[in-house]
Amino acid sequence: MKAVVLATFGQAERLELRDVAEPTPGRDEIKVRVVAAGINPIDWKLRSGALQPYMPIELPAVLGRDVAGEVVAVGAGVTRFRVGARVCGLVRHGYAEYVVAPEDNFAAVPMNLDLVEAAALPLVLLTGTQLVEAAVDVHAGESVLVTGATGGVGRVAVYVAKRRGGIVYAAVRAAHQVEAAKLGVHGVVALDDERQVETLPELDALADTVGGPTTQKLLPKLKRAGRIGSVVGEPPGAKELGLVVRAFMAHPDAKRLEELVNDVAAGTLVIPILRKFPLREAAQAHQLAENGGAGKVLLTT
Repeated sequence: MKAVVLATFGQAERLELRDVAEPTPGRDEIKVRVVAAGINPIDWKLRSGALQPYMPIELPAVLGRDVAGEVVAVGAGVTRFRVGARVCGLVRHGYAEYVVAPEDNFAAVPMNLDLVEAAALPLVLLTGTQLVEAAVDVHAGESVLVTGATGGVGRVAVYVAKRRGGIVYAAVRAAHQVEAAKLGVHGVVALDDERQVETLPELDALADTVGGPTTQKLLPKLKRAGRIGSVVGEPPGAKELGLVVRAFMAHPDAKRLEELVNDVAAGTLVIPILRKFPLREAAQAHQLAENGGAGKVLLTT
């Protein structure tokens, strides 16, 4: 089969389309013919080698955590899916024509949801919901600031926090304020405008998808014993301020993934698609995604 292979760490041009062995499903696993794979920040961070000290990978490697496609084979013990099922899931080695992973990593894709576009969903849906429900555990009436609110994970975090009855603020760059206001939040703040940051009220929680200096300047806005959930690592000095910090990585949750996929299919949750590229143009796709934009970038087979 064809797959996008990273042979050496570096820039996007290090990604190459190659022939590799086709995987076979083991017990409790399904094999999926991939129609599309999503590109996420973790992919280009792994590609560059920046995460080697924390999440080492062995080269050559096939990247990719999001896929959507059709089940073509099932291993022993599989009960949830049959051959022909439309699925999307959280996997490894997704930049390929076929992928194998445990059936509990996948959700069914409704017929009214485009199967290619479903590849944009698994990682952002699970990361955003686990950020709000587990890392900061937002309750009704609590104030929460979501950084990077117009990104995929941020949009999901805003959606889930609102569903829980939170008083949600969206934190974005000034250029994205108009888009953030469409999310129906309590307030929007431009992170690159110090005066706007100063107007923020005291917050119960911070759901952070940005990190770095941006997050550092928000720490004083949290209440004593306020909660920080982060998908980009623990903010330095946060615990010293008496804040509760939970940095995490998303994990599979088939039930919750299926619920949120159904919300996307119903139109109540929207994850924009920026552009689609064929597998052979993975380098160009990575460059576009890494430069930032309003929506997910997909690879199609």
